[in-house]
Amino acid sequence: MKPIELTDSNFQAEVIKADTPVLIDFWAEWCGPCKIIAPVVEEIATEYQGKLKVGKVDVDNNQQVAMQFGIRSIPTLLIFKGGKVVDQVVGAVPKKMLVEKIAKHVN
Repeated sequence: MKPIELTDSNFQAEVIKADTPVLIDFWAEWCGPCKIIAPVVEEIATEYQGKLKVGKVDVDNNQQVAMQFGIRSIPTLLIFKGGKVVDQVVGAVPKKMLVEKIAKHVN
């Protein structure tokens, strides 16, 4: 299961109105740490299929969403539940740390 590509135009429908919690990876092509955490995000998308929606926002192409949520450094991962940000992780962190954050918000 691959993460969904999120854009300024589909963000509202895919994230804010989502029935399940959503993990979003804000990234850019030129970002080294983003490339390090990308495989972890893909593993989580597969492991939590049906329980957690996983998406990626390319901040270079979707600046409106990045600005809306105050993304200043990447990678930044936000967890949404009920249309609101409930947790965040900044930087390329170990998978264990990310899973611990997700576990608090997934039933």
